Amino acid sequence: MDYKLQMGVVSHLEMGSLDHSSMDDLDDECLYNPEMDARKAHSTDSIEQVSLSSSLPVGGRKTIRNGVYKSIKTVVFSNKLNLLMPFGPLAILVHKTTAHNGWVFFLSLLGITPLAERLGYATEQLAFFTGPTVGGLLNATFGNATELIISIYALKIGMIRVVQLSLLGSILSNMLLVLGCAFFCGGLVHHRKEQVFSKATAVVNSGLLLMAVMGLLFPAVLHSTHTERHDGKSELALSRFSSCIMLLAYAAYLVFQLKSQKDLYVPIDEVGSQNEEQSDDDDDEAPEISKWESIIWLAIMTAWISILSDYLVDTIQGASEAWDVPIAFISVILLPIIGNAAEHASAIMFAMKDKLDISLGVAIGSSTQISMFGIPFCVVIGWMMGCKMDLNFQLFETATLFITVIVVAFFLQEGTSNYFKGLMLILCYLIVAASFFVHEDPLSTDGELETTYTVGRRIL
Repeated sequence: MDYKLQMGVVSHLEMGSLDHSSMDDLDDECLYNPEMDARKAHSTDSIEQVSLSSSLPVGGRKTIRNGVYKSIKTVVFSNKLNLLMPFGPLAILVHKTTAHNGWVFFLSLLGITPLAERLGYATEQLAFFTGPTVGGLLNATFGNATELIISIYALKIGMIRVVQLSLLGSILSNMLLVLGCAFFCGGLVHHRKEQVFSKATAVVNSGLLLMAVMGLLFPAVLHSTHTERHDGKSELALSRFSSCIMLLAYAAYLVFQLKSQKDLYVPIDEVGSQNEEQSDDDDDEAPEISKWESIIWLAIMTAWISILSDYLVDTIQGASEAWDVPIAFISVILLPIIGNAAEHASAIMFAMKDKLDISLGVAIGSSTQISMFGIPFCVVIGWMMGCKMDLNFQLFETATLFITVIVVAFFLQEGTSNYFKGLMLILCYLIVAASFFVHEDPLSTDGELETTYTVGRRIL
């Protein structure tokens, strides 16, 4: 009995402990019942709603304000060249208060310089979100926006010769000066090795440039040999027909580049980037502003360049007379150097980073776009305006372009570059600049350019 009693007490105690543990579990279950969960979730949601409702108006405005301030600081105050930006409003002020066309032209030129460079910067930031191929196309397009805007304003007032010379100067500047500086600076930084680039891109662009020379050569020869079937009409008709063909060829080139043969345009350093150092360097690069900020800044810079271009074109004739400098030299040398500031900065920067394919795409791609799109586009726009813009750039200018294309194609045929090649291209550009300084444009000597300019301003 004692044993049974003892066992009964033990079993009763064990049952009591089990009942106690089950009661604890029950209590725990009661603590986490659905009603409590719903109540907690409701209280959490109400707290988050209160915090969001209390912080959204103030915090949202503060975030937007900080974002705008950061974007302005990054784009406007991060480059020393932007110290020239106040010269733009100063040019407008001088134009309104005085009649010194030389000063207005000079100040407008200085004011456009940082805008063209910042236009290239915004395009480069946008290229982070579009890929290398589209990015190179965007660089070439917005890099040439300054020249195209100046050309449209000049066409509007009938300054056909200024349009022809400025577009020609843009091609010469990109092929000789921009590419030469890129080869030279990249060769100095990487002097222990020979930089390489894709020969496929160089061959295609050289072919397009030779096609553009063909389009410019025939109207000039037709005019110089006096072999037109209809005097004064055949040359213009041939120019308009050739311009449409060149625009069609450029459209086919874009399809070829972006769709059909996309692999040919992948940079060499991206194809063979197997080493860890290069991949680490590529990973370190990141956009400094967002995609929409890049688009907004592109619109702002383009609009401001358009305003200053109007004053720039308005004072070309006066600046030529005040400085005793030929209009051909101003149009071929001075205007493209300012307009190509974006290409200068981008091409040199990428060459120093050993990304020579991108530098080649910016410099040669920009020349291709001006010759195959910019010039024919201006002919078509002049056709719509009733302006007799043609492809007859005169023999001296066309011969200069032809020789330049041959020289550059010769330098690009090996697919390698060094600082000596860059130096040769820069020296060739100096020869071209000296030639246009002593060249007397026949259209400006007989007063046609001055008469056209005066009539155009009177119409406006």
